[in-house]
Amino acid sequence: MTASAVPPLTGWRVLVPRPSAGRSPAEVALAAAGAEAVVVPLIETVPPEDPTELDDALLALESGWFSWLVLTSAAAVPVLVDRAQESAGSLPQLLADGAVRVAAIGPGTARALREVGVEPDLVPRGPSTSRSLVDAWPEPTDPARVLFPRGDLAAATVTEGLHARGWEVTDVVAYRTVAAAPPPADVREAWADGTIHAALLTSASTVRELAAHLGPPPSSTLLIGIGPSTAAEAARLGLPLAGVATEQTMLGMVDALTRAVRTVLPAPIPSPEEL
Repeated sequence: MTASAVPPLTGWRVLVPRPSAGRSPAEVALAAAGAEAVVVPLIETVPPEDPTELDDALLALESGWFSWLVLTSAAAVPVLVDRAQESAGSLPQLLADGAVRVAAIGPGTARALREVGVEPDLVPRGPSTSRSLVDAWPEPTDPARVLFPRGDLAAATVTEGLHARGWEVTDVVAYRTVAAAPPPADVREAWADGTIHAALLTSASTVRELAAHLGPPPSSTLLIGIGPSTAAEAARLGLPLAGVATEQTMLGMVDALTRAVRTVLPAPIPSPEEL
């Protein structure tokens, strides 16, 4: 194989601090680039302790009380799918019954919706941020009511921003973010000695848990953030980023890592067979 044909991340081990059902898109993209994904769940999303408020909100959604459903995280999608089965039988049917339009903060959340049969009506261009979503929001209609199922750590940007634009927003906790079990000893050792060469930071909470469980990495380890809020949290904790994804998806993060690697390390890390 010629040097130009060697995948850009050959020999790299990349920490993916995010649990997911099945194989993560990051694992697929990293494998295509020649890297090994080291999947380490640093956070977990769990249902609210009492789902009554969410169930009531979904019944109102099904009845047509809300004209929009807005999601700022793909983590809310499986929760909505599960709870919708209790009433309408499926999330697409519930939304159809209520003639509800759906907004997603970015391509990652939009993809999660499409995977369960829901085509979003609004996905803002540019950064996948709450501010971009608010800026792209349409003028109020009748009914000017929005349901926002959110994580317990979500900022008030969407609720306050849409309210300022004339919409009535009902926000309901759909899931909670909790710390996962500490990483195993071999991962902690590989992080400390630099044999994990990079990490994809998928949220501000994963940044905090990474810092708490693994500590600062060696200077040779490249950290990639998924977006502005993650980058801000990394900066607050003194973790320098080698890049930030231009598209806020796992594939976008792998692209950002590839660009960073080409900048700081033109030659690929040798594979064990080449040593």
